[in-house]
Amino acid sequence: MSTDFYREGSPVADTKAPAGPIAERWEQRRFSGRLVNPANRRKLRVIVVGTGLAGASAAATLGELGYRVANYCFQDSARRAHSIAAQGGINAAKNYRNDGDSVHRLFYDTVKGGDFRSRESNVHRLAEVSTEIIDQCVAQGVPFAREYGGLLDNRSFGGAQVSRTFYARGQTGQQLLLGAYQALQRQVAAGTVDLHTRHEMLELVIADGKARGIIVRDLVTGEISTELADAVVLATGGYGNVFFLSTNAKGCNVTASWRAHRKGAYFANPCYTQIHPTCIPQSGDHQSKLTLMSESLRNDGRVWVPKERGDDRHPADIPEDERDYYLERRYPAFGNLVPRDIASRAAKIVCDEGHGVGPGGLGVYLDFADAIGRLGKQAVEAKYGNLFDMYERITGENPYERPMRIYPAVHYTMGGLWVDYDLSSNIPGLFVTGEANFSDHGANRLGASALMQGLSDGYFVLPNTISDYLADGPFEALDEGHEAVVAARKEVDDRIAFFLGNDGDRTVDSFHRELGKIMWEYCGMERTEEGLHKAIGLIRDLKAEFYKRVKVTGKAEELNQQLEKAGRVADFFELGELMCIDALHRTESCGGHFRAESQTEDGEAKRDDENFSYVAAWEFGGDEPILHKEALEFEYVHPTQRSYK
Repeated sequence: MSTDFYREGSPVADTKAPAGPIAERWEQRRFSGRLVNPANRRKLRVIVVGTGLAGASAAATLGELGYRVANYCFQDSARRAHSIAAQGGINAAKNYRNDGDSVHRLFYDTVKGGDFRSRESNVHRLAEVSTEIIDQCVAQGVPFAREYGGLLDNRSFGGAQVSRTFYARGQTGQQLLLGAYQALQRQVAAGTVDLHTRHEMLELVIADGKARGIIVRDLVTGEISTELADAVVLATGGYGNVFFLSTNAKGCNVTASWRAHRKGAYFANPCYTQIHPTCIPQSGDHQSKLTLMSESLRNDGRVWVPKERGDDRHPADIPEDERDYYLERRYPAFGNLVPRDIASRAAKIVCDEGHGVGPGGLGVYLDFADAIGRLGKQAVEAKYGNLFDMYERITGENPYERPMRIYPAVHYTMGGLWVDYDLSSNIPGLFVTGEANFSDHGANRLGASALMQGLSDGYFVLPNTISDYLADGPFEALDEGHEAVVAARKEVDDRIAFFLGNDGDRTVDSFHRELGKIMWEYCGMERTEEGLHKAIGLIRDLKAEFYKRVKVTGKAEELNQQLEKAGRVADFFELGELMCIDALHRTESCGGHFRAESQTEDGEAKRDDENFSYVAAWEFGGDEPILHKEALEFEYVHPTQRSYK
């Protein structure tokens, strides 16, 4: 089968997921997997790329087990990985509030929240392991918020009717990352982990069909070097910066994953992009990124817009009966705590109808007046003070006195490299963890589940599954003269030489910004068949212009951020095109993927389970990618029309 933009290949299957009762599958897999004895672990070398929650926890745990680990990141410190920016919390099914939570309920909420586009086995394992994560982090000294009596506190997040989110004010990602960083540095001091900061992975080395190493560039000196090992773990985060404007740090990119994809690793569900509903609106064309306001604010903040179109009065001058608390009106059961995709689309709808506030009418109010009146300013400040301070510094407005203005923005990506139950890609020896893989969130991630997945993969899942692969090692030793290593090194050298030798007249950023506008306009919160066709043509034209006109100054043998950006944006062009092809082929709406042609009468996402209940795993094929379908089966949470009303 073929279409205008892709052709269909053979189906793909997850052969590592056990059968049997779902609550017993993870224990069964851990027992059936082969182990590596301590003496042999010292002979095995593992590369971990990334030092966020997934990467730092994996490197630390593998080092503690006795493997020889090489850990790489492009930041100047492992502590500056983007996980540090997460604000609101981490989910765990501890049921400390005695409000009806359980492992099964977290499993159910996550499958439903992902709009029935995730694997049941993976999600149940995530819910099981969530309880162990909290114990691990408390033992590390992570300063979770506590109630007056000393017990760990919880709050609610979107998509749940229980309080299961553990938090450290609005700094949860930072505190969890510092815990993982301490575990990592302990292994660095012990000599089991070699940590290399300011190094960027530019190519994957595959020899005899197995992932055996990476080519990296020292971002300070420009030196290109090779790191070889028995297995490679990618923990390199998401690809939201393909949109240019996103809540991601400016350094976040897709290059490590895309280099693996070009070498044969399947890229799954690339069109599943999460739009976060609670971000500070864009203030002008000068901006290079957007700022997230934690979803936790929707616990106490009420979302509303003026009922009258174009009402630009001070919000305090708009009476209650002239306000539309539209989430509470449309979704009475969940109110302001509906999942992110629901809240984002609802904000877009009211703004498109002319009820938006602020510059360009692209904003809605997040109002804390009721909470301050009910709890007192001091209590609200204790919960959210640092978030309120950040908002005031950016906007110049005091959220204690005037409601925050928020609008949806690109935040997280549910797509990523395809992995099986063991977190192994389809390339033997290449494992992928955290946001870099596709496995747990389906078409929409519930809030506070990213930190849960990153630490679950790194601390508990990967160390128990990678051993089954490494039990066949150590593999035949490679050196830098091996033909696979030489070929990978040449690809890197040729790409760098091209960018530095191209006699262009446009900056990398100008191309990136233009690509981002195309992606947001046609593959953002709402997609249409006509728009996606147009986007693919525009991206291909802009990519051709990029290779003709891009200008990269400086030299290879020095700190050269323009060179770094050029390589990353080149990969974003190819990724952006695949995202649009994936969105075009999936003629249904589900989670963060909303096709205007597929909606219910009241504007909700309309799935097509009969034709699209599968993972779309794409093989690199240049201008004609190859689609491999992995059928999704639901034994425990049967797909229904998702409703939060």
